[in-house]
Amino acid sequence: LDQVLVEGWNEGWEDWFGKSKDYVFDFVTPYPDFDVKMLNEYARSKGVKLMMHHETSGSVRNYERHMDKAYQFMADNGYNAVKSGYVGDMIPRGEHHYGQWLNNHYLYAVKKAADYKICVNAHEAVRPTGLSRTYPNLIGNESARGTEYEAFGGSKPFHTTLLPFNRLIGGPMDYTPGIFDTKLDFMGDLPHGQVQTTLAKQLALYVTLYSPLQMAADLVENYEKHMDAFQFIKDVAVDWDDSKYIEAEPGDYITVARKAKGTGNWFVGGITDENARTANFTLDFLEPGKQYVATLYADGKDADYKENPTSYQIRKGIVTGKTKMSVKEARSGGFALSLIEATPADKKTVKKWR
Repeated sequence: LDQVLVEGWNEGWEDWFGKSKDYVFDFVTPYPDFDVKMLNEYARSKGVKLMMHHETSGSVRNYERHMDKAYQFMADNGYNAVKSGYVGDMIPRGEHHYGQWLNNHYLYAVKKAADYKICVNAHEAVRPTGLSRTYPNLIGNESARGTEYEAFGGSKPFHTTLLPFNRLIGGPMDYTPGIFDTKLDFMGDLPHGQVQTTLAKQLALYVTLYSPLQMAADLVENYEKHMDAFQFIKDVAVDWDDSKYIEAEPGDYITVARKAKGTGNWFVGGITDENARTANFTLDFLEPGKQYVATLYADGKDADYKENPTSYQIRKGIVTGKTKMSVKEARSGGFALSLIEATPADKKTVKKWR
């Protein structure tokens, strides 16, 4: 993993939500127990960076007041990417998330960040309209109901089968996938107190929902319980040279294959809505005459997004462009498939796909 995102690092979080205050954060003052210099040095010693978080609490005027200083603070401390947030009613009053004044602000923030060589991942911002083609430092936007809304907002299982056909037309989306523990105890008895998905479907979202910035959004201890499945998150690319939309019915299912940028490797993701189905397809997008090690992460036989979301199975074998695949998807389930060019050693040790 390239970076670690830390939210709540800066002073003001005990008094921000729903208070409609013009001044909450200055975006440069950490809490006493968050040693910015030490933590960034430690991250560098591990070959990673910290990602910055700027929650505006809706006070856009205050954010613009502090923006140069905040971005300079990032540059001085080794940060090169920021997740910004716009939770709450806008200040100034009368302005709204999708209004012209806010659109002007989002563009201003992206252009200003570019001056400091900083990438922006904006949450609660306006839906993109291709802006990242002009400003590639706009590396991803949320700007639609992300994973969290499956639990506390009641998004339905078909939601992620629609996003590639509406929200994602305008640019990459940070959906924050990769949730392995889907049942949230702190939600109590709410009828939608869990993420509406199987574990295998969460892996598939890394392929079906395009973003050059992908999160591994669950707790570390939840990944440690399923390190064999987490291997796909370690392997999957985040940007692509080619994409093939193999099968799809908006609102029902989608299967996508993508060629990892600068390599010969492919990754496939397939998801379905609240109805179980079987995905049938041929790997004819692979280079003719080549062999690949296929690793399939699929729903277990007893998988179900409500009753048994963490049931999954992993299969491995040598495939070619002529190999036909048939993968069963549970209710609100899916599958993820990695296709890595086979080495001479692989061809001797890995069995042919059956």
